[in-house]
Amino acid sequence: MNLTHLLPVGCAGWKAVRSGESGAVVYREKSGRWYAKLGPVAELAAERDRITWLADTGIPGAKVEGWRETMDGACLLTSAVKGVPASELAPDELLKAWPAIADVVRSLHQRTDCPFERPLGTVLEQARSTVAARLVQAEFLPEELLATPPAEILATLEARRPSAETPVVCHGDLCLPNIMVDPRKAQVTGLIDVGRLGLADRYADLALLLANSRETWTDSDHDAEFAARYGIELDATKLQFYLWLDPLTWPGSVVG
Repeated sequence: MNLTHLLPVGCAGWKAVRSGESGAVVYREKSGRWYAKLGPVAELAAERDRITWLADTGIPGAKVEGWRETMDGACLLTSAVKGVPASELAPDELLKAWPAIADVVRSLHQRTDCPFERPLGTVLEQARSTVAARLVQAEFLPEELLATPPAEILATLEARRPSAETPVVCHGDLCLPNIMVDPRKAQVTGLIDVGRLGLADRYADLALLLANSRETWTDSDHDAEFAARYGIELDATKLQFYLWLDPLTWPGSVVG
């Protein structure tokens, strides 16, 4: 459904820049000051509330600038976060910003006071629904799983479910495109797309971030540098578990 009538008027104009995973469409105001996301009310209201919460923590990110909803959908207006996505940095630029990224992630994970939750049981249930409906998007799977049926991946994960740990505030989709960076200062300017933010196992974030960063490095990965700065001894088993689980939670089109 076309929801462009919900876009704020009196601006320089809007341009669609991308589509979200669940039908939302993102627009950028031509002056570069704002972004607007159009989509389902419940989904965008959840993201709105998380952006508002994060803005009060001191961790950099966008701010909610406006909200409109109808029976058909909603429009979430946010401030633009300066900088460029970390995914667009050259390898040497990302390496310079790597300590700042580790610092921001550590600061986020030090918090346990979030009103939102994303427990492993809920995530696994979402994965079961996605697999049962044959909605797993193959392009999201790690290369080593491309030939493995999603139901088999899920069964393996169910059998290897890790023990529960004290949950911390996690981004929920902590990949490089969702980390904005000032490349000149090598500093993080904000975390964006926080619709999945909530209390969870820190490895749900770490697995995505570290795996995604390997798409930038040309020589080797830099997991050890991140772990040392963050202050953790990485658990390879948990990294793999959450890296395999995440692709099962992003439903796409029916397969077959």
